[in-house]
Amino acid sequence: MLISVLTLFPKMFEGALSESILRIAQDKGALKIKLYNLRDWGMGKRKTVDDRPFGGGPGMVLRPEPVFAAVEEITKEGRWRKILLSPGGKKLTQSLVHQLSKEENILLVCGHYEGFDERIREGLNLEEISIGDYITTGGELPALIIIDALARLLPGVLGNEESPRQESFSEGLLEAPQYTRPVEFHGMRVPEILRSGDHKKVVEWRESQARARTRLRRPDLLEGEEKK
Repeated sequence: MLISVLTLFPKMFEGALSESILRIAQDKGALKIKLYNLRDWGMGKRKTVDDRPFGGGPGMVLRPEPVFAAVEEITKEGRWRKILLSPGGKKLTQSLVHQLSKEENILLVCGHYEGFDERIREGLNLEEISIGDYITTGGELPALIIIDALARLLPGVLGNEESPRQESFSEGLLEAPQYTRPVEFHGMRVPEILRSGDHKKVVEWRESQARARTRLRRPDLLEGEEKK
């Protein structure tokens, strides 16, 4: 998978992309990441990319010219899934991450300041995705979240291929409780079923615990299933 990122702050990605699973995904050749600085397509000597909003208001708005030029050049070859990180987009879910993991080329366009000129949305036909109902300073952190979520699903990246299937949201449920050594800590013991060696019973216990935890903490995840 190739993920290209269009951003005003490419250095924000350097630390995260060089550590942990994201580094492993790149080292194994499962993931290639290219960072593009929007100012490379900026206008004039100052490489301007923004301007004051018509109608007044605080902050600056990203102009359409540099964004159009950058997106068109980056995606001129091949088939691309082009995504605009936006608080007004559809919410990122594990199901959507699974869909995106099937793509070969993804472009993530990071906004900043007070947002984008509306013609960027209208003219470039970008898919808008939000990581949640809150505002971040720019699209860089949301882009990193998407990259990290995708990297975990790429073949060969995680040490255990079962890991993605057992994590929260993968089956529409929160993950069941996990335990490791010691068996007892501060008076709290590991459930005996997990030490029984009975794989079938362990699976059943984890499924029941996942469902109970989901019903308690995120009942909204069960609404669709219970209506069937």
